[in-house]
Amino acid sequence: MARVNQIRQLYAMCATALVLGRADLDGADDVGFDIELPVFTVGQAAELANIHPQTLRQYDRLGLVRPQRTGGGARRYCLRDIARLAHAQRLSQDEGINLSGIARILELEEENRQLRREIKRMQAGDQESVFAAGRDGNIVEVQRSNRARLWRNAIHHETRELPGRAGAAEGDASRVSNPDAAADSKSMVLWVW
Repeated sequence: MARVNQIRQLYAMCATALVLGRADLDGADDVGFDIELPVFTVGQAAELANIHPQTLRQYDRLGLVRPQRTGGGARRYCLRDIARLAHAQRLSQDEGINLSGIARILELEEENRQLRREIKRMQAGDQESVFAAGRDGNIVEVQRSNRARLWRNAIHHETRELPGRAGAAEGDASRVSNPDAAADSKSMVLWVW
């Protein structure tokens, strides 16, 4: 439990740095924060972004920020949501931009961030990419793990034969060692990875 509290405190400090403009999402992502991890409640998000909780609900209804939901339907905000909330608040209060303009600005900024990531990935070398569907339905790039690649390379294929009928067990050893015999029998070969 103490470790969970430490992680939440680290995420709260990162969110504060994002709100104050001392950090950005790319930097948080680069140092290992999962910017999509839903760790903040409505009250915490409102306090961090200096926004009234009712404004958060309005932003959710308008689609400016779409928090994830728990099984019970409670909203949970991630670092990306906190950064968007703080930016939307600045645009609204300081610049006087209306909500539809804010929505467009946030959309373009996210697209720009994704393009920067793509350029950075392309400059890094010959790495394969994995793509997945994001929360909003857009296609997002998922960073490949070397650990997963090593795991896939370490897989050994084993074959195992299942008899096709009762009493066929007596010839099983010869069918496994002789592929032609296995093709003639009424057995099934399973591949285990």
